[in-house]
Amino acid sequence: MTRRCLESFLLWTTSCATSPAQTRPFSIEDLVVMERVSDPQVSPDRRSVAFVVRATDLDKNRGRTDLYLAATDGSGCRKLTTHPDNDWQPRWLSDSRSLLFLSARSGSSQVWRIAVAGSEATQVSSFPLDVGAFVVFPDDRRVALTLEVYPDAKNLEETARRAAETDSTGSQARIYDSLLFRHWDTWEDRRRSHLFAWSIGAEKEPVDLMAGWDADCPTRPFGGPEEIAVTRDGTSVIFAAKVVGREAAWSTDVNLWQVPSDASRPPACLTEANPAIDNLPVVSPDGRWLSYVAMERAGYESDRQRVVLRDLRTDESRVLTQGWDRSASELTWSGDSQALYVTADHLGGKGLFALDIGTGQILTLVPTASNSSPQDCGDCVVFAQDSLRSPAELFSVDKQSLKVQQITSITSARMSGLQMARYEQFRFPGAGGEAVYGFMVWPVGFQETLRYPVAFLIHGGPQGSFGDHFHYRWNPQVYAGAGYGVVFVDFHGSTGYGQAFTDSIRGDWGGKPFEDLMKGLDYVLSRYPLLHQDRVAALGASYGGYMINWIAGQTDRFRCLVNHDGNLDERMAYFDTEELWFPEWEHGGVPWDPGSHYQRHNPIDFLGRWKTPMLVIHGALDFRVVDTQGLSTFTALQRRGIPSRLLYFPDENHWVLKPSNSVLWHHTVLDWLKQWTGDGG
Repeated sequence: MTRRCLESFLLWTTSCATSPAQTRPFSIEDLVVMERVSDPQVSPDRRSVAFVVRATDLDKNRGRTDLYLAATDGSGCRKLTTHPDNDWQPRWLSDSRSLLFLSARSGSSQVWRIAVAGSEATQVSSFPLDVGAFVVFPDDRRVALTLEVYPDAKNLEETARRAAETDSTGSQARIYDSLLFRHWDTWEDRRRSHLFAWSIGAEKEPVDLMAGWDADCPTRPFGGPEEIAVTRDGTSVIFAAKVVGREAAWSTDVNLWQVPSDASRPPACLTEANPAIDNLPVVSPDGRWLSYVAMERAGYESDRQRVVLRDLRTDESRVLTQGWDRSASELTWSGDSQALYVTADHLGGKGLFALDIGTGQILTLVPTASNSSPQDCGDCVVFAQDSLRSPAELFSVDKQSLKVQQITSITSARMSGLQMARYEQFRFPGAGGEAVYGFMVWPVGFQETLRYPVAFLIHGGPQGSFGDHFHYRWNPQVYAGAGYGVVFVDFHGSTGYGQAFTDSIRGDWGGKPFEDLMKGLDYVLSRYPLLHQDRVAALGASYGGYMINWIAGQTDRFRCLVNHDGNLDERMAYFDTEELWFPEWEHGGVPWDPGSHYQRHNPIDFLGRWKTPMLVIHGALDFRVVDTQGLSTFTALQRRGIPSRLLYFPDENHWVLKPSNSVLWHHTVLDWLKQWTGDGG
């Protein structure tokens, strides 16, 4: 890519962090305050990239976000917004001189505008409700945005009034007639996230494109603007939605819908024939093509996401990646509408690939580390990358030479004062003789003559991966910095090794995965003499927490265990959780079906064998793995007289998000490991 000077930028800085500290091991405090780079958006003229940086406000015990701007040739970077409230989701206008973004600086989430030359931001919207996500129309005059409304409300003011009245009744009682009555960490209140079209600055209320629908866009709980697309002529909007009904809790049928931007007709379903998930719609720059991802199997949230191409002129569709055994997680069009840039889990990382829409050929652009948020930039692709040693920064890769260039250095000042552990990937024959991959992370400052305790980390999902990724909840560098060798294995069921490997965990939660974990640990202990085979602790969350409970009844090889948000009884967990499609797929039906296998690998059936000390952690707002599972686990441990400790967070969900809670979590875990894996443990 030709290097350019960005003459319109002012106040360029090359660093946005504090000066380097004395070199020392990486710690939990370093992890908590580390800046987090996300959501890069390349300008239409391809000269600059706007992005979000999350910093930690320790005084307010929360993260806060600002917008940054960098030259795509790597020549400079500066902070664009400095307001004490959150700014996020930057989206360019076509002149490349200004941005729309979301901000909470007015007391609620609204759309704001800022000129990149340095002027003050101005508020664009003033709705009585929070804006959740938005997409800019090609004409720059309109936006498609989401607002949470009562489907039967006549206008936004009625929704705001009814919500306020509900909050002021003095009673916290709730009445429900159907599932889902709560989701992830929130009780349902009958409001839905609806998609609206709005002329920027207009006093007239935005047009509800889903009027009367009992449905959400984006899909909850984690959907965003990537689920909304506008056609190039601006006449219609394409979006993903799951119609809420009696089957909402046990159906994964997310569809794509197309609706005129003036709501002159109701939305039309584009993917009705597919009973599984269809999502991530993206319209090509030339306006001809709609690309999206589609699963094939209903009720399975981890099926392979195939890339589908739909001709918007003829409505004909074809699958582009039927022969590619990877699951696409992000899609971005090339400027010439001839290729798609795709990310996908791949052999312990997340690769960046180019997909030719004519031939279906896949070109690997960046095979290693964890790459995300690709953006076309002419001769190159801009993307975010992180690894086990490095937090996310922005990079570019040349489309021809595949040369990678770093664009930002937001975290470099903090990182320069820290010792980061080295690591390597390994492979061994797992269950059935199949190749299984894992990672070994050395303790910081290790000496050849010493032997070190081991932290054996087990990922959740279970269709997930512990790979070459800078994680902000389970970061191996924290354990390496505390003097542990860190080992993690992508057992059968993990993603990035082909769909058959991912599918193989179904009905076999305690079978092949457990065998892989034990064989992987044996392999590492025999290969790396610095690891002490008798001072090993196992830790896991979600499915990893289930596996900790399963391990407790199968082996006493570990000095201690750490179980975060893990199920004790798979049968009762079905009745506790909210998204029923997950256990129904994983365990082959409903618990009262004699053909299901909830009891096949159920940890509660092996409580009589438990001996190993266990730390149990749970959040009260975890509606996915409900807190009664953790409380029951701790009760069982105490009743059996097994050394145990309970760490309970009344204000956390399936994850631990508040900075002070994260610090407490890590110190409690490390203290537990030290107590039991020390020489006297």
